[in-house]
Amino acid sequence: MPDVSEREAGQSRARTGSGGSMMTGFDNRDLFAGTGTFMSVPQSRDLSQAKAAVLGIPFDCGTHPVRIGARLGPLAIREQSSLVRPYKSGIADFNALTRLGVVDCGDVRVTPGRIVEAHERIEAAVWAIVEAGAIPVTMGGDGSVTLPQLRALHRKHADLVVLHIDAHTDAYPDQGYNTATTFARAAEEGVVDTANSIHVGARGSTYLPGVFEYTRQIGYQLITGAEYAENGPRTVLKRLHETLSGRPVYLCFDMDYFDPSCAPGVCTPTWGGASAGEGLDFLQGLAGLDFVAFDVNTVSPPHDVGGMTAFLAATVMHECLILACRSLGLAGPALP
Repeated sequence: MPDVSEREAGQSRARTGSGGSMMTGFDNRDLFAGTGTFMSVPQSRDLSQAKAAVLGIPFDCGTHPVRIGARLGPLAIREQSSLVRPYKSGIADFNALTRLGVVDCGDVRVTPGRIVEAHERIEAAVWAIVEAGAIPVTMGGDGSVTLPQLRALHRKHADLVVLHIDAHTDAYPDQGYNTATTFARAAEEGVVDTANSIHVGARGSTYLPGVFEYTRQIGYQLITGAEYAENGPRTVLKRLHETLSGRPVYLCFDMDYFDPSCAPGVCTPTWGGASAGEGLDFLQGLAGLDFVAFDVNTVSPPHDVGGMTAFLAATVMHECLILACRSLGLAGPALP
């Protein structure tokens, strides 16, 4: 009986033509894998068959007093996404990537620190995805990249609401465009329905007084980290579904919502946050809402440990794609 090496050699000879060239039944899609894309999806800006598209936004304002590095977030998240598998047995045992026809559009061409120009480019890039009928799934970048995305989504959804999951409200009584004023400017510009938009998880120290009060004063609902802990996830999820159901929802997920013990590589780490399991369970509890965009931001690779924050961010993005499937009715077991 031939040994394994002899059998493999025979199989190899059977696949080789007389001239030594390989004769296979593979087409190019079987032979060539994409390099450096999110979860190895095709890199393309052809959105004709895509229901969702990944977009990197490698931008930060360059003004953080301590930590600058979120501009490198997309690169790190793509790298760590190779650790994320497409199936989740018992929770979402289907391939969200194939059901949505996900493509990776690459990165927006921006220069960190040039805020106004970058915002114009980000809005245009996100609008191209939205106009094509796909759901944008973006990875920042710092929290300032959210404002131009909201502008783009508001062009299609006049009644757009935001679910902002973050250790900070990013709605500070401050001037200009930066990570702390994203939602203050959004309220002023009227690109979101503030009365039905909700911030979840704000906690810790701030550089100005009265931040929570100001967030509510300009019209937003706010569930602080302390309120979340007191009421528990079921009560909070019930409120979110009651408020947001039937509305076009923009999900903004800042990675500092997680505790620094599981997500150290963020711009403004704040103790007392969610564990990885708690945060992912909370995301899964949002199933049933009508999501029109996903925005995962604030991974800062220079401050990460072994890529763990980028890996967790890639996992959050995969959860977002599963939510997109559920929003579009593509999560049924009969589908491939």
